[in-house]
Amino acid sequence: MAKKLLNGAELAGFIKERQAKQVRMLRQAHHIIPKVVIIKSVNASVVIDSYVRLKKQYARDILIEFEQIACAQADMIDTIINLNQDESVHAIVVQLPLDEPTATDEIVDTIAPEKDVDGLGVKSEFISATAEAIDWLLTGYGIELTNKNIVIVGKGRLVGRPLIELWSERGLDITTIDKQTEQIDDILRSGEVIVTATGQPRLLRNENIAQGAVIVDAGTTSEDGLIVGDIDPELLERSDLTVTPLKGGVGPLTVVLLFDHVIRAALKKIQQ
Repeated sequence: MAKKLLNGAELAGFIKERQAKQVRMLRQAHHIIPKVVIIKSVNASVVIDSYVRLKKQYARDILIEFEQIACAQADMIDTIINLNQDESVHAIVVQLPLDEPTATDEIVDTIAPEKDVDGLGVKSEFISATAEAIDWLLTGYGIELTNKNIVIVGKGRLVGRPLIELWSERGLDITTIDKQTEQIDDILRSGEVIVTATGQPRLLRNENIAQGAVIVDAGTTSEDGLIVGDIDPELLERSDLTVTPLKGGVGPLTVVLLFDHVIRAALKKIQQ
């Protein structure tokens, strides 16, 4: 197996204990019941449904009220407007991708900034939960990013774009890859730290990954009924790499960070 696995689930357990205490304090001392509503398409994929189930279970574990609404994309904006006005709802999440992705900006930008816990709207008070999870994951395992050649594969709003912004603000050396990029394999071979989130199975393979690289795979897609990432499983057999496992990498920590944002949104009610 790989030299070191970046196990997000391992880190998540410690944070979850702290969150459960915070929710109990909100409920008992301030009579505030944190509530999150997740909106998903009626045509949600297997991958989307699996993530919603994870979030539902996590919410139950730490006593956060959870509601999911499946609706047609045409009805999402009206649904969000109603939830914005509902004082019992502290957090709103639109589960991406949508059936018609070109409407994503308009829909997520409708979420009230103080309730946009996924950090997807332009005025959100929160950073992207997935981007923050990747940052926490690398920090938690002592991965130094300064003076490293960092390659980010994909510029999507969930991972690539917010992570590029976060790390660029720190002055880190970042090279980005998207669909228009040429000589992708050469760029990947130059990467000392690689973050990928494309949903393209086996994009990262033995022949395009250098010795000693650190790889964070945040890509997900469904293949033959299974959820797979962007890396070829053979990379996990290399003893020189530090890499996220096939399961339990970024995903569990993303859920943790999302609910950290939900709790922060509820805590603001104390100050009002």
